[in-house]
Amino acid sequence: MKFHALALSFAIVGALAVPATAQDNDSGWLSAYTIDGSAPKYSEGFEHFDYVNPDAPKGGVVRVSALGSFDTFNPILTQGEPASGLGLVYETLFALSADELSAHYGLIADAVRYPDDFSSVTFRIDPDARWADGEPITAEDVKWSFEKLTELNPFYGEYYASVSDIVIPEPGQITFNFSETDNRELPFIMSELLVLPQHWWEGTDANGEPRDIGASTLEPPMGSGPYALDSFVPGRTVTFARRDDYWAADHPVNVGQNNFDEYRVEYFRDTTVMFEAFKGDEFDWWTENQARRWATAYDFPAVQQGRVILEEFEEPYRDSGVMVGFGFNLRLDKFSDPRVREAVNYAFDFEELNRTLFYGQYERVDSYFYSSDLRHEGLPQGEELEILEEVRDMVPSSVFTERYTNPTGGSEEALRENLRTALELFAEAGYTLDGDRLVDANGEQFSFEILLNGPTIEPVALHLADNLNRIGANVTVRSVDSPQYVNRLRNRDFEVTYVSWAQSLSPGNEQRGFWGSGSADVESSRNYLGIADPGIDALIDKIVFADDRETLEAATKALDRVLLAHHFIVPSYVITYARTARWNRFSHPETLPTYSIGFPTIWWWDEEKARETGGATVN
Repeated sequence: MKFHALALSFAIVGALAVPATAQDNDSGWLSAYTIDGSAPKYSEGFEHFDYVNPDAPKGGVVRVSALGSFDTFNPILTQGEPASGLGLVYETLFALSADELSAHYGLIADAVRYPDDFSSVTFRIDPDARWADGEPITAEDVKWSFEKLTELNPFYGEYYASVSDIVIPEPGQITFNFSETDNRELPFIMSELLVLPQHWWEGTDANGEPRDIGASTLEPPMGSGPYALDSFVPGRTVTFARRDDYWAADHPVNVGQNNFDEYRVEYFRDTTVMFEAFKGDEFDWWTENQARRWATAYDFPAVQQGRVILEEFEEPYRDSGVMVGFGFNLRLDKFSDPRVREAVNYAFDFEELNRTLFYGQYERVDSYFYSSDLRHEGLPQGEELEILEEVRDMVPSSVFTERYTNPTGGSEEALRENLRTALELFAEAGYTLDGDRLVDANGEQFSFEILLNGPTIEPVALHLADNLNRIGANVTVRSVDSPQYVNRLRNRDFEVTYVSWAQSLSPGNEQRGFWGSGSADVESSRNYLGIADPGIDALIDKIVFADDRETLEAATKALDRVLLAHHFIVPSYVITYARTARWNRFSHPETLPTYSIGFPTIWWWDEEKARETGGATVN
């Protein structure tokens, strides 16, 4: 997942020499794998990924932006705001390929093996893997990292809940045993484990004080990655410097990557200020998230002079689906009736917004896997219908008879009709009009607050609120800064909020964290809405334990259909390409990876362009 992302069915090739200890029904040591049933693109001994320039020059500086602030360099705690960019310092057991669907190749671990029932997975640590202080990375580091992640962060505790115990069978190897079998994704998600240096965290700092992995800290961390945290201004700037002694600089998964001498993150409290800072050359890359700004705000001199380049990329959207919109906190009684939730959707006039605010750039979302092949279509049939029949008594009956569609607006007449339908649904749920107030049986007016992370979505939220208030509701909108928003979301301190979930093309265990009953009351899980439904749980299990791609797709479409039928969210809108602007100091491989822009990882500083554009320098 992409949270960094996730997936399903293994097809592992590129085997290393299988040792004499390999047993029947054991995969043997394997250096690469995919989880979508296809063979990995790159065989053992490959030199580099096809999408990189292996001769990319090293040097220069890249400056990116972040919204909000930071107050810690501890990457695993739920409290506080970790600094952006810590993924440059730390690494995982395996690394992702950006031109394949869910393919991983060895990094800290050079090989993996597992039994045919997927009851465990064993990783072999690369003997060359080193921390920045030269100490070897050990299986004990991996075990300690797992234990601390699951102890200190409820999200990881829930995410890795299927790990029953950990064994170090011999030096340099670590085995994760699972409490369930035939879950082909578990070895995959274990390969994404963040690995931390036990000896450093259990050591002392420059003042002789013991470090504490359970506490926030602004001491620059030590990791095994290509960069070290070089300097920072609290809450404002973090600067990472490329390590000359990085152990895996020439590793096949890293050749042609990590090309900048300096990687700098500049923080801003407000997106409007941030955009003005971009125009003023305070950082290099901007991904646009406002249609109006993309259509009207790029006539400044640097664009006209060719010093700022505007470009649209579809690559980031090729391997994913998405759901985004206004989500209800189902823990509140006022949102317990699906008719109430559906009524709110009838007040959302996307077509009018697309015409007046969005310059026709967006599409309305009608799937939890929108823009992917996993989106449900028509009425259920074939294996999808068979799966739904198994849970018929646990899911809304409408999934068998009608395809989900959003209300359509775009005119005052259409809006009036939709608001009439909304009132009918409210009436069915027990609400009546008392003068100009929509009230329940106790005379309480239907009201809620929409919580937003900053002002970007404010016009959209106010549009929804105004339409609901026309029929007697009392809806307000509150925009807060990013740290406050994150804390309120973690604590489930909201009524309705604007939220999104990115989906891979191979969904699996992460669905439990999104919608599963077991995550509904887990602090910091991505089940923000508190969904706890036995029918949904059963369909998630169908996905997790799917034997082949066909079953996976059928079960995912069934889940999509059922989630929509519950009206947990008022779907909003997306674009299926990235709108970007950049200061013209960089070059990239002629062919970008299939599923990523690759900026800044595989791009590089172009001296000639930088001289013509002027500006940024390495500190």
